Amino acid sequence: MTDFSPQLSRITTICHGFGNKSALLPYALLPYQASQANKKQVHGTTIVDVIAPGQECGDADGLYTTQPGILLTVLTADCLPVIFSQRQGKGIAVVHAGWRGLLDGIILNMLERIARDDDPANWVAAIGPAARSCCYEVNEELVERFVNELPLAKNIISPRFCHLNLAAIAEHQLRDGGIHHIDRVGSCTICSTVPHGEDEDNDKPQFKYTSFRRTSQQQSIDPSHPGIKGRNQYSGLVILP
Repeated sequence: MTDFSPQLSRITTICHGFGNKSALLPYALLPYQASQANKKQVHGTTIVDVIAPGQECGDADGLYTTQPGILLTVLTADCLPVIFSQRQGKGIAVVHAGWRGLLDGIILNMLERIARDDDPANWVAAIGPAARSCCYEVNEELVERFVNELPLAKNIISPRFCHLNLAAIAEHQLRDGGIHHIDRVGSCTICSTVPHGEDEDNDKPQFKYTSFRRTSQQQSIDPSHPGIKGRNQYSGLVILP
């Protein structure tokens, strides 16, 4: 089942959704697929203004538009998808934010872009399915980088030893930048499962989302296990034409 943001769902002039393994591109967004802006995500901080359907955006981890009928998406498989809309649907944006992007300021860059046209307080945001602190284990050095470089308490950044809470970090950055209406949508991409059907093998978990980390762990045990290429989930939105 596709994940949706309650706050974004109240904006009747946009359509949005967060993908998963059963619907890589949310079904609600399929009618707008041909208009999708294309980019190469590089864990950077570049924001591109999209002004035409099918625009080639080059290397970019954030997209922004005020044009109806242009689908903006990000691909993720553990990183954070963050989608934004002006309260009346007059502008939309998407961000792909892994740990590098959060440290380097991808969300702050998007907030600056929004602020050039509007007060960020007039916008809402939704943080989608990603690796959560239950499973997102990193080394101590990376945790210390976050603690040293971001103005946040350590228990927010790392509520468990050597685990990062990317969603909490993103939410604090959004609030500090002026967006106060924020949803956290979906669950952990690494461990979330779906109920088994009657004909399925009940001993094997059915995971809800594509996960780079989980797949890498499975490949270390079984080298024949397929990779995630072509199986990342899309999250995005469009201003209705």
